[in-house]
Amino acid sequence: MSWVEAKKYFARNDIAILPVGSTEQHGPANPLGTDHLVAKVIAEEAAKRTKVLCLPTVPFGVSSHHRQYWGTIFVSPRVFKAYIKDVCLALYYYGVRKVVVVNGHGGNLAALSEVARELRERGLFLSIFQWWTASAKLLPNIFTSEERLHASAEETSVNLALFPQLVATSKTVNEESRKHPTRAEGVTLPLDTADFTSYGVWGKSTTASTNKGKKVLKTVIEELVRHVEALKKARATDLKSKSLV
Repeated sequence: MSWVEAKKYFARNDIAILPVGSTEQHGPANPLGTDHLVAKVIAEEAAKRTKVLCLPTVPFGVSSHHRQYWGTIFVSPRVFKAYIKDVCLALYYYGVRKVVVVNGHGGNLAALSEVARELRERGLFLSIFQWWTASAKLLPNIFTSEERLHASAEETSVNLALFPQLVATSKTVNEESRKHPTRAEGVTLPLDTADFTSYGVWGKSTTASTNKGKKVLKTVIEELVRHVEALKKARATDLKSKSLV
């Protein structure tokens, strides 16, 4: 897209899609880029179907909790928030009032949620879509709970469906997370993935299936398309934060 084409798009549209992810370990079988690679495919397919602009993918995120595994590239929540906010404000400058963030990494969610609330005060509505959350709701029986964890069967299945050449299926493992001695109900601990696993896999990845991955992708993309279409129709003025009641 040239700047001339961008001008035409922004003259007619007030919505854009922004895929974000991370570059972090996903066990011995899956690529470091899993989160941003998957987010990119899902976002671009939804953009194609809805005729909404899809921005370049942000490949780094809040993932210092995976840093003990080689190749994980992480940024601080502060830097991540500032970067995403500035990208969205640049879009706002061109008339965008609605941004759909396709988030491929759960560790980004807290920072993205804060940005979304801050931007809404400026008149920019930011929604956050996470494919695994949609999958768990829409396809509750396709995987067990231990197959829906980090780098386990669900993520591996999606990778097999999209990038089979990047998945070392012979290296899939099943790991039972270690229990930390200070763990208690209602307590949040500042622990890392290495405190719980040896290989970086939470749960079972050996049961990954290409067909299941394709089913997940079909389902979550359709749900994202439904959301984008609804947001396209929504008036920006109706999405602003409310006044005092």
